[in-house]
Amino acid sequence: MSYWKVLLIASALFGLYGAGMGAHMAGAGSLSLRPIHAHVLVLGWLSLFAWSVFYKVYRPKQKWLSRIHVVSAIAGSFLLTFGMWLYFESPFNLNEGFTLAAYIIGGVFVVVSFFTFVVQAILLEDEKKSVQT
Repeated sequence: MSYWKVLLIASALFGLYGAGMGAHMAGAGSLSLRPIHAHVLVLGWLSLFAWSVFYKVYRPKQKWLSRIHVVSAIAGSFLLTFGMWLYFESPFNLNEGFTLAAYIIGGVFVVVSFFTFVVQAILLEDEKKSVQT
């Protein structure tokens, strides 16, 4: 499956999850999940969607860099938001060191994804289009 399609599907899943989380918060009358909800939608839905459009429009030549970008973007979006939930909500009463590590590891993946995207953008060649008179 192409990178743009993988990112688009992941983005749609994050959007659905974020909408469900928002509905739950509204129904419960609690805003305790607000930071997690924001990260699910901005990082998971919006960023992954924007990168999906990037891969649909452009064809980067560094395939290995694209693979690192896509994998780290999806993994980072999931791990950061999941780790954030574990750390702030403590639903399973896990060791704080473990939940903090999950949160930080997710953040590292997110940084890697943004870094590789910046490199992709810099290395992207301008398409040469013929001018018709």
